[in-house]
Amino acid sequence: MDTIETGWNFFQNEILGMHWLNRLIGALLENCGIDLTSRIGASIQFFLYDTIKIMVLLSVLIFIISYIQSYFPPERTRKILGRFHGIWANIIAALFGTITPFCSCSSIPLFIGFTSAGLPIGVTFSFLISSPMVDLASCCC
Repeated sequence: MDTIETGWNFFQNEILGMHWLNRLIGALLENCGIDLTSRIGASIQFFLYDTIKIMVLLSVLIFIISYIQSYFPPERTRKILGRFHGIWANIIAALFGTITPFCSCSSIPLFIGFTSAGLPIGVTFSFLISSPMVDLASCCC
Protein backbone atom coordinates (compact mmCIF):
# COMPACT_ATOMS: atom_id res chain seq x y z
CA MET A 1 0.00 0.00 0.00
CA ASP A 2 2.96 2.31 0.64
CA THR A 3 4.03 2.13 -3.01
CA ILE A 4 0.59 3.13 -4.25
CA GLU A 5 0.40 6.02 -1.78
CA THR A 6 3.90 7.19 -2.72
CA GLY A 7 3.03 6.98 -6.42
CA TRP A 8 -0.17 8.94 -5.87
CA ASN A 9 1.65 11.62 -3.86
CA PHE A 10 4.22 11.94 -6.65
CA PHE A 11 1.48 12.25 -9.27
CA GLN A 12 -0.48 14.75 -7.19
CA ASN A 13 2.49 16.94 -6.27
CA GLU A 14 4.77 16.74 -9.29
CA ILE A 15 2.32 16.30 -12.15
CA LEU A 16 -0.91 17.95 -11.01
CA GLY A 17 0.67 20.42 -8.59
CA MET A 18 3.55 21.22 -10.95
CA HIS A 19 6.11 21.48 -8.16
CA TRP A 20 8.78 20.74 -10.76
CA LEU A 21 7.82 24.01 -12.47
CA ASN A 22 8.21 25.91 -9.20
CA ARG A 23 11.70 24.46 -8.71
CA LEU A 24 12.63 25.23 -12.33
CA ILE A 25 11.52 28.84 -12.06
CA GLY A 26 13.36 29.15 -8.74
CA ALA A 27 16.57 27.85 -10.31
CA LEU A 28 16.23 30.22 -13.28
CA LEU A 29 15.66 33.21 -10.99
CA GLU A 30 18.63 32.25 -8.81
CA ASN A 31 20.80 32.04 -11.93
CA CYS A 32 19.68 35.57 -12.76
CA GLY A 33 20.87 36.70 -9.33
CA ILE A 34 17.49 37.11 -7.65
CA ASP A 35 17.39 36.21 -3.95
CA LEU A 36 14.38 33.93 -3.45
CA THR A 37 14.39 34.42 0.32
CA SER A 38 13.57 38.11 -0.06
CA ARG A 39 9.99 39.29 -0.42
CA ILE A 40 10.46 40.56 -3.96
CA GLY A 41 12.23 37.38 -5.09
CA ALA A 42 9.57 35.13 -3.58
CA SER A 43 6.86 37.32 -5.11
CA ILE A 44 8.42 37.11 -8.57
CA GLN A 45 8.77 33.33 -8.27
CA PHE A 46 5.17 32.96 -7.07
CA PHE A 47 3.82 35.22 -9.83
CA LEU A 48 5.68 33.42 -12.63
CA TYR A 49 4.86 29.96 -11.26
CA ASP A 50 1.15 30.66 -10.79
CA THR A 51 0.78 32.46 -14.12
CA ILE A 52 2.38 29.64 -16.09
CA LYS A 53 0.53 26.96 -14.10
CA ILE A 54 -2.87 28.61 -14.62
CA MET A 55 -2.22 29.10 -18.34
CA VAL A 56 -1.25 25.44 -18.77
CA LEU A 57 -4.25 24.20 -16.77
CA LEU A 58 -6.68 26.48 -18.64
CA SER A 59 -5.25 25.38 -21.98
CA VAL A 60 -5.61 21.71 -21.11
CA LEU A 61 -9.13 22.16 -19.74
CA ILE A 62 -10.28 24.24 -22.72
CA PHE A 63 -8.88 21.61 -25.09
CA ILE A 64 -10.66 18.77 -23.26
CA ILE A 65 -13.97 20.66 -23.03
CA SER A 66 -13.75 21.69 -26.70
CA TYR A 67 -13.20 18.06 -27.67
CA ILE A 68 -16.25 17.00 -25.64
CA GLN A 69 -18.31 19.87 -27.06
CA SER A 70 -17.68 18.72 -30.61
CA TYR A 71 -20.00 15.77 -29.94
CA PHE A 72 -23.00 17.90 -28.86
CA PRO A 73 -24.57 19.85 -31.75
CA PRO A 74 -27.92 21.59 -31.00
CA GLU A 75 -30.03 18.84 -32.60
CA ARG A 76 -28.42 16.13 -30.52
CA THR A 77 -28.78 18.20 -27.35
CA ARG A 78 -32.49 18.77 -28.07
CA LYS A 79 -33.03 15.05 -28.69
CA ILE A 80 -31.28 14.05 -25.45
CA LEU A 81 -33.06 16.65 -23.32
CA GLY A 82 -36.46 15.50 -24.64
CA ARG A 83 -36.00 12.10 -22.96
CA PHE A 84 -35.92 13.40 -19.36
CA HIS A 85 -38.71 14.75 -17.15
CA GLY A 86 -38.99 16.51 -13.79
CA ILE A 87 -36.02 17.64 -11.73
CA TRP A 88 -33.71 15.26 -13.63
CA ALA A 89 -34.51 17.13 -16.83
CA ASN A 90 -33.41 20.39 -15.19
CA ILE A 91 -30.20 18.83 -13.89
CA ILE A 92 -29.37 17.27 -17.27
CA ALA A 93 -30.15 20.55 -19.06
CA ALA A 94 -27.86 22.50 -16.71
CA LEU A 95 -25.10 19.92 -17.23
CA PHE A 96 -25.53 20.13 -21.01
CA GLY A 97 -25.38 23.89 -20.74
CA THR A 98 -21.98 23.64 -19.10
CA ILE A 99 -20.44 21.44 -21.80
CA THR A 100 -22.04 22.76 -24.98
CA PRO A 101 -20.20 25.42 -27.03
CA PHE A 102 -22.89 28.07 -26.93
CA CYS A 103 -22.41 31.61 -25.67
CA SER A 104 -25.28 33.95 -24.87
CA CYS A 105 -25.56 34.95 -28.56
CA SER A 106 -26.43 31.44 -29.66
CA SER A 107 -28.17 30.33 -26.46
CA ILE A 108 -31.17 32.59 -27.11
CA PRO A 109 -32.01 31.01 -30.50
CA LEU A 110 -31.48 27.57 -28.96
CA PHE A 111 -33.81 28.56 -26.12
CA ILE A 112 -36.48 29.53 -28.66
CA GLY A 113 -35.88 26.30 -30.58
CA PHE A 114 -36.16 24.22 -27.41
CA THR A 115 -39.44 25.85 -26.40
CA SER A 116 -40.87 25.50 -29.92
CA ALA A 117 -39.81 21.83 -29.89
CA GLY A 118 -42.01 21.33 -26.83
CA LEU A 119 -39.39 21.09 -24.08
CA PRO A 120 -40.65 22.38 -20.71
CA ILE A 121 -39.79 25.99 -19.91
CA GLY A 122 -37.91 25.01 -16.73
CA VAL A 123 -35.61 22.71 -18.66
CA THR A 124 -34.92 25.34 -21.30
CA PHE A 125 -34.18 27.95 -18.62
CA SER A 126 -31.77 25.57 -16.89
CA PHE A 127 -29.90 25.23 -20.17
CA LEU A 128 -30.12 28.95 -20.96
CA ILE A 129 -28.71 30.07 -17.61
CA SER A 130 -25.88 27.55 -17.34
CA SER A 131 -24.68 27.69 -20.94
CA PRO A 132 -23.02 31.12 -21.18
CA MET A 133 -22.06 31.28 -17.50
CA VAL A 134 -19.43 28.56 -17.51
CA ASP A 135 -18.17 28.39 -21.08
CA LEU A 136 -15.10 30.63 -21.03
CA ALA A 137 -13.90 29.69 -24.47
CA SER A 138 -17.01 30.76 -26.40
CA CYS A 139 -17.70 34.27 -25.13
CA CYS A 140 -18.24 36.00 -28.44
CA CYS A 141 -20.56 38.86 -27.53
